[in-house]
Amino acid sequence: MNPLDSGTLAVPGAKIYFEVRGEGPFLLLIGGGNSDAAVYKRLAAVLAQNRRVVTYDPRGNSRSVLDGPPVDQRVEEHADDAYRLIGHLAGPDEPVDVFGSCSGGLIALELTIRHPDRIRRVVAHEPPALSLLPDAEQHLALLDDIRATYLREGMAPALVKLQALHGGRPAPALPEVHDNTDFFLTHFVRPFTRFVPDLAALEEVADKVVWAGGHASRGDLVHRPTLVLADRLGRDVELFPGGHVGYARYPADFAERLVEVLAPAAGAADAVRAATGGGL
Repeated sequence: MNPLDSGTLAVPGAKIYFEVRGEGPFLLLIGGGNSDAAVYKRLAAVLAQNRRVVTYDPRGNSRSVLDGPPVDQRVEEHADDAYRLIGHLAGPDEPVDVFGSCSGGLIALELTIRHPDRIRRVVAHEPPALSLLPDAEQHLALLDDIRATYLREGMAPALVKLQALHGGRPAPALPEVHDNTDFFLTHFVRPFTRFVPDLAALEEVADKVVWAGGHASRGDLVHRPTLVLADRLGRDVELFPGGHVGYARYPADFAERLVEVLAPAAGAADAVRAATGGGL
């Protein structure tokens, strides 16, 4: 399904490109890393059967151009972009659901902490808060080395080292409008993996947060922070089809699972059937 609407929103320091599909309850999808709105195109098309689905290019990626030269990115600034986008597209009292994967999960959590009155439920899918791990020092050193390798030797050897986050496998190839890997390796991956959500503030919104991860990525480094966060807050981790980017490979099954965890406990099965046409 092509977007019903698209446009740009001016925010401090950037212009954010967005797409809107479908009608119904508002759902914002936040991509991770070097992704843009294209990564969610197939998932959004399924969800848009019964929801108003908003996707966008995070600042600095693809069509969301920065007003000045590239700088290291901040989770707080990206969360503000998401909040401004919600304010632009959603009604003033409209409940908003959010799904964020990888660094998009960190953005979604910060958005919920800062604006709990605006968010009904948020699904944080494998947010890479590596600083929370007991062996964080070695993993953060790896990220420093990946950036240094890229600047010194180029893209290919840096991406080989990045495989350590994904169980030694290459990071999955994903659709994107432009190649954002340079921006990702230079200005994104290092500050985002060092970001630690405010755990006390997360406790205050714990009833809104669904911790999520991929069936196929349970043994990967990128999955481990989710386990730590969920355990600290006394919550379970909801598993989704596929691995770290299961939404791109299995959009129909992923949509069914997402609708299930977003639905209230009562009537959840009916909501799943309604949102997926009963055939996913």
